[in-house]
Amino acid sequence: MAGCLGVEGGGEGGTEGSGEGTGTTGGSTSGGGSPDSIVFGQPAAQTGQWDFLQPGVSQATDAALQNINDAGGPLDTEVELVRRDTGVNPQEARTVVTQLVENDGASAILGLFSSEINPLWDFLQEQRTPVVTPWPGSTFLDTRGGDKGTPENLDDDEWVWRTVVGDTVHTAGNAKRTLDEGYETIGVINGNTEGERSYVEGFLAPYEAEGGSVAQRVEVGLGESSYQSALERLFGADFDAFLVSLPQESAITMLSDWADGGYGGQPVLSDTLGTQAVIDQVGDALNGAWAASPGQSGPNYDTFEQAFQSAGDAEVNAWSPPAWDAMHVVALAIERAGEATPEAIERNLGPVSGGEGTAVSTFAEGKEALANGEEVNFEGAATPTNFTRHGNVFGSVTISVAKNGEFTEAEVIPAEDVRGFVEEGEY
Repeated sequence: MAGCLGVEGGGEGGTEGSGEGTGTTGGSTSGGGSPDSIVFGQPAAQTGQWDFLQPGVSQATDAALQNINDAGGPLDTEVELVRRDTGVNPQEARTVVTQLVENDGASAILGLFSSEINPLWDFLQEQRTPVVTPWPGSTFLDTRGGDKGTPENLDDDEWVWRTVVGDTVHTAGNAKRTLDEGYETIGVINGNTEGERSYVEGFLAPYEAEGGSVAQRVEVGLGESSYQSALERLFGADFDAFLVSLPQESAITMLSDWADGGYGGQPVLSDTLGTQAVIDQVGDALNGAWAASPGQSGPNYDTFEQAFQSAGDAEVNAWSPPAWDAMHVVALAIERAGEATPEAIERNLGPVSGGEGTAVSTFAEGKEALANGEEVNFEGAATPTNFTRHGNVFGSVTISVAKNGEFTEAEVIPAEDVRGFVEEGEY
């Protein structure tokens, strides 16, 4: 693998290292020219309740690193990646971000989940280092983040950008599917953390706006050995479908209890639950359940897929293409800026991701176009990567339905059908 990949705590789908990072001092330059090194930092979910998703994101990131460095790197400099485990714990994430910025000299942060970003918002603003992340769906970010459409003015910037569509987009798609199927009254069971609550709020806003109603909502702790009492409370009300927003391990326990108890009803699942592991553990009772997740609607998904498959044997998930996009848009921002400082990256993320520039799908194409004096418009794998002024992107929604022991794609809801539920903040 070109470049240097430092990994703390091991992990799958990527290269393991000593856990001490690269020991570099960052990739800043002043007045142009090539820096000695360019470091990107990646906070990672190598342990904890979301660790099953990290291999696909690590492999996508590694494939992008290869693609970028094979093309000579931004400013003709090899990019180094430092990956450190946070366990998706806010306090550990704070420590990791500090290490990446102060010790490893990272010019950009390529990670962090909603449950890390939201409580650390003020801290992240103080770092003044762009966070370009494939993870967070939180509605908290619908009107926070980005450069507010004024790339040269850092005074109004909020330093967080996401290359994955927010919960408001694919939860609106899920709500639309639920109403289209005739389920006008639902129950809700969700975890007591920010990400799980955010998913529910993103679902309920369009669902209730279009005439749906909630008969019962139950919030539960994570990692319980049984959810029978919570199910008894939930099914004490009358409804036809119920929304589940829990991490995978807790959802498997709860849905197994639901199946064993014969409660019935139509399960509607949050985005991370449309996985083979859930069906394998819960069984045939889950047939007919569906999950809505960010669609693979980027114009250059095929470019990503080929590189991803060549990089390892991890399973692609909905957050893999956004990880590829995050790496590329940051590298192109450096190339356009002519320097690798956090401020330079922040000023150039918007300009390289939208507008009337030459459409490019790889760093090599963008580097060549910029060398020829052209503006560029990076079109990604997950979405077209046209950031709004709040640092958001839009894409389609994929509905996957459980049938015969697996989830299969049943419907794709175009971005245009759910776009109205989000304050766009056009760039």
